[in-house]
Amino acid sequence: MRPAASWCSIRIPSALLVAILISGAFAQTTAPSSPRVSSNPSAQQMPANSPDSQTSVTGQQPTAQPGSNDDSMFVFKKQVEEVVLHATVVDDNLHLITGLDRAAFTVIEDGKPQTITSFRREDVPVAIGIVVDNSGSMRDKRSQVNQAVLNLIRASNPKDEIFVVNFSQNYYLDQDFTSDANLLQTALHQVSSAGSTALYDAIVASAVHLKNNPHLDKKVLLVITDGQDNMSQETLEEASRKLKQANGPTIYAVGLLGSGLQRKGREALQDLAEGTGGVAYFPESLDQVDNITRTVAHDIRSQYMIAYKPRNQNARPGYQSVRMEANAPGYGKLTVRTRTGYYPPESAH
Repeated sequence: MRPAASWCSIRIPSALLVAILISGAFAQTTAPSSPRVSSNPSAQQMPANSPDSQTSVTGQQPTAQPGSNDDSMFVFKKQVEEVVLHATVVDDNLHLITGLDRAAFTVIEDGKPQTITSFRREDVPVAIGIVVDNSGSMRDKRSQVNQAVLNLIRASNPKDEIFVVNFSQNYYLDQDFTSDANLLQTALHQVSSAGSTALYDAIVASAVHLKNNPHLDKKVLLVITDGQDNMSQETLEEASRKLKQANGPTIYAVGLLGSGLQRKGREALQDLAEGTGGVAYFPESLDQVDNITRTVAHDIRSQYMIAYKPRNQNARPGYQSVRMEANAPGYGKLTVRTRTGYYPPESAH
């Protein structure tokens, strides 16, 4: 990736890239013809008990505790296993509902109701990755997109830590984690607008970079593109599974409708977002993107944290489905958005 301010000022050769990725840094090859890294080495070396943003897992050295400030984390322990969900609640008009209490919620894992052990409502700092399509078709869209992203940054918690990735056939870290809006603005203007769209590769690499932030447990990716993937070595299925592993972020996706974003591309964005408890938006015009990013910022800051201990902690052979419901007098029908499930670390390999 293009180096952040603390990196050297040249692009990184592929041999050095592999070493950097294995050490946990975020980088990418230097030229379109360079070898791609389809399964990010640092992602492959994620420990089985590392944290997940909406389904995070901890073992002997837990990184998130019940009632921690991670807005979508599942937390597992070897002795006492606990799951922490982070949820958004909306009414029939899609208005955020933020005043519910613990009694309003029901959690169901694999068809079995669970007992809620911890409940919290609060705005906490978040680690956010901004992942923006830099392919040729985005050339005329980037000015408005960049402004919309800056509005999200300004509407976010001042203590959020944010990085910027621009991608086409390669992906580049143009600004590492920072709370400085001016640095983020500069990174958003690193536009080349050329090449194809390696969307899945960029998302997976960005998720790995989020995992490597030791300061904040709650993790989010905002992805903006106007085309479907046509370059990644990662498949949609591989990317989706990796996002549902430990320390996977919540995905908010903005698909700019146009000749490059067909039905298959829209469905891919929906799959990636909804499976992690996020939302995929498909504005009909660029003018709507600004309102979308402000909505995402508000959404992130208005979530509930709900923890429970799974009733059957020994029978976890694979993917665990999760559903949350909310009911309260005077609110009518409520919809809860959270992660739809998770892969325990034992089944991740």
